[in-house]
Amino acid sequence: MNVFWHRYGAEVLRLTFEHLWLTGSAMLLAVIIGVPLGVALTRSERLARPVLAVANILQTVPSLALFGLLLPVPWLGERAVRLAILALLAYTLLPILRNTYSGIRNVDPTLLDVAEALGMTNMQRLRKLELPLAASLILAGIRTATVTCIGVATIAAAVGAGGLGELIFRGVASVDNTLVLAGAIPAALLALAADGLLGFAEKKLVVRR
Repeated sequence: MNVFWHRYGAEVLRLTFEHLWLTGSAMLLAVIIGVPLGVALTRSERLARPVLAVANILQTVPSLALFGLLLPVPWLGERAVRLAILALLAYTLLPILRNTYSGIRNVDPTLLDVAEALGMTNMQRLRKLELPLAASLILAGIRTATVTCIGVATIAAAVGAGGLGELIFRGVASVDNTLVLAGAIPAALLALAADGLLGFAEKKLVVRR
């Protein structure tokens, strides 16, 4: 173990940082796009079904195939990191979008009537009533998306975007199980840590609700 850590420790740390950079960037974009879009869909039911269908289709495309499809795209395919973040964004959008939409749609209509009777504007109703009540469900979507993102990010190494998948692919190519585990174990730990932290925050929001 000491020999392995002495030889690969710095590389594991560097690739873990790259993995966090890829997943963090994709998740940040997914939240910035997914939550406002999910709110907007509750105000336009006509668009909800096609938009959710497109997000659903994007998530069903096999990850390696999606990376391959994006590779020839001009500007996008020129930088592997850029391509990987966009592909990860496609995989993380659906849970956030769907949970935001469902969370706000399922707010008790009686409470909405009370808000209207109190003279709240649409923005006040959203900020003071709908988003707080839907917060735990929205966070559940972010939690699912984060765990998925950390897992799929290991495939990003196939297009040269780095991350812990690099060790896994190198280990598979050289039939070296130690290298495979050096990439797989930190990736699994990252997913478990993210799931635990976001699950804890989700429970806190449910109690507050």
